[in-house]
Amino acid sequence: MEMQRVIELDMPVNFRDLGGYQGLGGRQVKWRKIYRSAALNEMSARDRVKLANLRITVDCDLRSSREQRSYPDLLWPGVRFVNIGLYAEGDRFNQAHPFLCLFHHLPEFDDYLPKIYQQVLLNEHSEEGIKRVFEELLKLPEDQALVYHCAAGKDRTGIISILILMALGVDDKTIAEDYLLTDELYDFSIEKQHPTNEKLSQVIAKMNVTRGEGPAVKGITETIRQGWGSFDKFFTRKLGFKQADLEKFREMYLEEDEED
Repeated sequence: MEMQRVIELDMPVNFRDLGGYQGLGGRQVKWRKIYRSAALNEMSARDRVKLANLRITVDCDLRSSREQRSYPDLLWPGVRFVNIGLYAEGDRFNQAHPFLCLFHHLPEFDDYLPKIYQQVLLNEHSEEGIKRVFEELLKLPEDQALVYHCAAGKDRTGIISILILMALGVDDKTIAEDYLLTDELYDFSIEKQHPTNEKLSQVIAKMNVTRGEGPAVKGITETIRQGWGSFDKFFTRKLGFKQADLEKFREMYLEEDEED
């Protein structure tokens, strides 16, 4: 059965599977395990049944407390809601951890968006949110799936997606393409079309990830590489996990090597 990148729902327009990308050692990211989305406060009864049938049992809401109160998620049978509010609110947003990157230097960016993404990596509140998402994924049962989302499914959701794909060894170009798909999907929604995998492949083939909003991804990827030296060191030194946790994460979410 062909796996679909974009999950067709009546209401949410940016609900998609993070699976299928080539990761570490050429192993494919597993389908039907990790989903990303825009807001889930508007869903039809049929949408909720579909998410229950996909065995999505964890809903990580990355939005602010105000957004959650104003537009609460519509939950579905068997799901557990997790409040993660990724962005620190108020003055706390610009409060960076005082003991960071002792042996490396942070990259400097001219554009606003990569600066914001970099700040998320440096902020203690956001660090806890990032860590919580990985904790939820590390304890997810094999037969279940997880979705994380913000409002539009672009910035906060995009940051978490970049980190997950980096953890799984997906290359930068593919990560940027996944990030940029959000804008394309909203264009499809205006045209009232549901993009097939073939159509998405055609769209991706025309992408230039070095222009427009593509470089925003470097606010995450380059900050991690220049600030900590590698994703592995970021995962252990910044987020406080063990290397064994990262190995477990990769075993959980990458397909087995066909040669094994």
